[in-house]
Amino acid sequence: MSVELKFEIRPGDLSGVEADLGVVLAFKEQGPAGPVGAAVAARLSEIMRGDRFEGRSGAHLLWHAPAAESFSCRRYLVVGLGRREEFTLERYRRYLGDALVSADRVGAERVALTLPDDSVGPIAPRDAALALAEGAILGTYRYDKYRSEPRSGRRHLRQITVATGQAPAADVKAGIDLGRITSDATNFARDLVNEPAGTLTPEVMAGIVRDSCRDSGLSVRVFEPDEMRRMGMGGIIGVGQGSENPPRMIQIEYTPDSKPSRRVALVGKGLTFDSGGLSIKTSEGMETMKCDMAGSAAVFATLRALPKVAPRVQVMGLMGMAENMPSGRAIRPGDVLKIMNGKTVEVRNTDAEGRLVLADVLSYASTFKDLQETVDLATLTGAVVVALGPMAAGVTGNDRAFVDELVRAAGRAGEAVWPMPLYGEYAEHIRSDIADLKNTGIRYGGAITAALFLKEFVRRGLRWAHMDIAGPAFGDKEYSYIKRGGTGFGVRTLIRYLQDASA
Repeated sequence: MSVELKFEIRPGDLSGVEADLGVVLAFKEQGPAGPVGAAVAARLSEIMRGDRFEGRSGAHLLWHAPAAESFSCRRYLVVGLGRREEFTLERYRRYLGDALVSADRVGAERVALTLPDDSVGPIAPRDAALALAEGAILGTYRYDKYRSEPRSGRRHLRQITVATGQAPAADVKAGIDLGRITSDATNFARDLVNEPAGTLTPEVMAGIVRDSCRDSGLSVRVFEPDEMRRMGMGGIIGVGQGSENPPRMIQIEYTPDSKPSRRVALVGKGLTFDSGGLSIKTSEGMETMKCDMAGSAAVFATLRALPKVAPRVQVMGLMGMAENMPSGRAIRPGDVLKIMNGKTVEVRNTDAEGRLVLADVLSYASTFKDLQETVDLATLTGAVVVALGPMAAGVTGNDRAFVDELVRAAGRAGEAVWPMPLYGEYAEHIRSDIADLKNTGIRYGGAITAALFLKEFVRRGLRWAHMDIAGPAFGDKEYSYIKRGGTGFGVRTLIRYLQDASA
């Protein structure tokens, strides 16, 4: 486990900060930006011209400062930001994550950074500090639990000193503190998703939740299989019956100290492993299926962070945990399952199992009459990846204003979320000849028909949004602070959404 990364706030510019490495921002074909200091800026501008460094997006220039020149940092890393008009906080997160991995590779324990200021763009100091902390902590994450030797990421880096210029120290501290909370929560979700499915079963997850939430102010309830059968949860019981590891439903509740402004449920799909069941996947298709619980990991990590964030919202987290395996007990194509709300589903494909689990969990959430909003997160369909690619989630729901709230929260969080339609006409494709519904539709529009299926289990009057995170939940390549493996996608969006809901 990495030593905790320490942040120090220092008013003024970079020139008075001693460090192993100073990280300086530079726009394309311009000199260093931010509170760097005149002497440092002039010398680095000279080095940039000599090396023909133009400041292209994501480009790096490392300069070893001669001892005779008496600069406070031993080395400086200039990070290209591209054109000034294209600068965003999300770019800053990404480039900073790359820069700090480079800093670690050269053995820097202490790094000095500049906070983006008015010379970079009209950015509130709190937002800039939040992005800085997220870029640093998310960018240096590595999952090395099962490695004999840690990879590059953060073997050396211990402290970051932030030159804040004229920014109010209280705003900068508030941003860094929140960034640490959101990043730690995201990395916690990453750890859960990266854990091998052979060790993280539904029962083990329930134990982790109980242990993690003890003395946190969160209440936890775990539903065992017998209780779920009595409740009529035929979906989650059916999906899990082929496995030797029986399913669980986990309920976590956060209650604010003051009267809540809203009552919200966060629902997560939690397939700890998805073989496809009797409609079995290919071996290649199963390689990353330990990630099929990424929705529940995001919900758990978000709830775990709420006592620190303290939004004025009452939040119930619901995690539908199961393992989808083939055996003599497994559900078959053609079987009919009865969901908790009384509707019946013909199973046409046992690999469309996530919606069966969510059907029961959404039905359970719908029994709470004072609940106003619910959001479900699920690695649900390959169709959404075809539509939006591997880096974006699709979101749809029964209330466009609510969907727009989530999209705005995601934008501020730096997570790519795009609104998807919910064409009611497509519902005919999930009607069954022998039951109320079937769990698959036609080949085309699969993300929409899956969402329409879920909508059948949301009570009328409950604002609901469905976020299909099948693309960004698990990465097969690195995009700066977004690492290979579990990404923790959705955690930062949910925290921003709940903060906004406090207003």
